[in-house]
Amino acid sequence: MFATKRGAERWLVETEAEILRGEWLDPDAGKIPLGDYLDQWIKERDLKARTREEYERIARLHIRPQLGKRPLNEVTSAVIRTWRSDRLAAGVGRSTVAKAYRILHAVFGTAADDEPPLIRRNPCRLKGAGSDKSDERPTATLDQVLALADAIQPRYRLLVLLAAFAQLRFGELVALRRRNIDLARMELRVQRATAEMEDGTQLDDDPKSEAGKRPITLPRALRVDIEAHLHNYVGASDDARLFIGPQGGIPRRRNFNRVWKRAMCDAGVPAGADLHLHDLRHTGSTWSAQSGATLKEVMARIGHSSPRAAMIYQHATRDRDQAIADALDALITERRP
Repeated sequence: MFATKRGAERWLVETEAEILRGEWLDPDAGKIPLGDYLDQWIKERDLKARTREEYERIARLHIRPQLGKRPLNEVTSAVIRTWRSDRLAAGVGRSTVAKAYRILHAVFGTAADDEPPLIRRNPCRLKGAGSDKSDERPTATLDQVLALADAIQPRYRLLVLLAAFAQLRFGELVALRRRNIDLARMELRVQRATAEMEDGTQLDDDPKSEAGKRPITLPRALRVDIEAHLHNYVGASDDARLFIGPQGGIPRRRNFNRVWKRAMCDAGVPAGADLHLHDLRHTGSTWSAQSGATLKEVMARIGHSSPRAAMIYQHATRDRDQAIADALDALITERRP
């Protein structure tokens, strides 16, 4: 095993020192293949069904084929760097690669924290590799929102209005029941979200985070729309869904997208605007920020526990920037001879 007696003695001294410092690693412990450890890691996480499915898909497509057979203790920072570069070169989107990197970072973090630890340190140390800054989505004008509500199938009119003025996600919208609307207080309470699995199964689950369970005060101008919708499209039971398709089923994203595109055309919204239903959530959140809402107020309304996402609605718009410039211009003009 050792070429010389001195080499053996040096190894023994170094090993004893590592044991005393609590830094010694069993050289065989980290030989488990990354793919096997990854499968066990996902299995042991407390994940929502849709999140678990997404992790498994990313692992199947973007981690296991390239790294799955490598022992944990042989995955170095250089290996991770090459893997990431190869994924991007293969045309995989930056957002997907960032998600895969974040999973790897968490997996190796667990391996380093295990008792006894399986690796000495996390090899995922590429600065910014886990960030996936998305392109800024478009926002609609008030006229466009109202035109879309008028143009879409009547059973989905209120859905469009709530997407914009209550800033709800599609899954939150289709999970709403009659009992979630309090007309006396003009309040909507988000308690569940409908997730659609890859096999087409739909299931109601808790929102993404505890902050997702939230009351939302509605504009009183929507009362007439809500009353008409409850009368025409919602069963009398408190458990009746607020939105159902023409055949009585829970709306699905793919089917709704066809309805949405037709409404875009009928409302005269240019196809080049690339406006999605989810963009109405961004639109309403931007309006909330422009109305003077604080960051915490925007976070509470859109159901975010972290300020990271809510911060995007705090940015200054061109209209507000012009208003500020006009006010400064007035001050300058007033003081000049």
